[in-house]
Amino acid sequence: MSVNAMEHEVRWHTSYWPLVLSVGILFLLPLSFSFHFVYKNPLMSIISLGIGVPLTLISIAGWVKEGIEDEHGYSEGHSVWAMPIFIMAEALLFIGFFAAYWVMRLSAPEWPPAGTPEMPLFIPLIMTVLLVSSSMTIHFAEHKMEHNDNGGFLTWLVLTIILGATFLGMSGYEWSELFHEGFNPKTNAYSTSFFSITGFHGSHVLVGLGMFICVLIPAFAGKMSKPLVKATSMYWHFVDIVWLFVVSQIYFW
Repeated sequence: MSVNAMEHEVRWHTSYWPLVLSVGILFLLPLSFSFHFVYKNPLMSIISLGIGVPLTLISIAGWVKEGIEDEHGYSEGHSVWAMPIFIMAEALLFIGFFAAYWVMRLSAPEWPPAGTPEMPLFIPLIMTVLLVSSSMTIHFAEHKMEHNDNGGFLTWLVLTIILGATFLGMSGYEWSELFHEGFNPKTNAYSTSFFSITGFHGSHVLVGLGMFICVLIPAFAGKMSKPLVKATSMYWHFVDIVWLFVVSQIYFW
């Protein structure tokens, strides 16, 4: 066998972090939501969250650490081409949410239904500016990475995280104000769609911020996985594009 063939020989690697992450997500989302909304058992819901949150965070940290250290080159050919497949799956989930919303919207005798307050339009516009700007900043960060400018990469990445966190903060503020007005997921068909779609999108923003932090911490020590950064950037652009559909359909239609 030639040297080049030996260098490109397939090497199997076993990781238990995907399994731990799956268990964490099971407790974090399906079980906690089922206990709270279906079985009306807040205590079990809190216990599920208490199990799911640390398992999810620990598994993400362990998985990323595994890729960042990359002693055997496992991450070189996987994350960049695998991310589009994951994005396609997530896009189908969003399409399902939007399709349900369109059916209700077009078949309703009046829209928005009774009980819906006047929705704020200025806040979602500001949120849109923040998220679009964050797509630009992560692009600049990736550009700095390609030119081996670690300081510039960190600056633009931190700015991206700040913009994304501000977006989430404004979304939380908006939800809080609507809840104070008595507008919640149970109010009417529009409220169910509004909180489901914006909440689902917000969860993706939160995941993206978590991925950025997983990139940021090792980068401070000079460790960086370029495939991980590229995959994370790709995911963030997807989240930003989806928001344009959310804001146009949910707020302005």
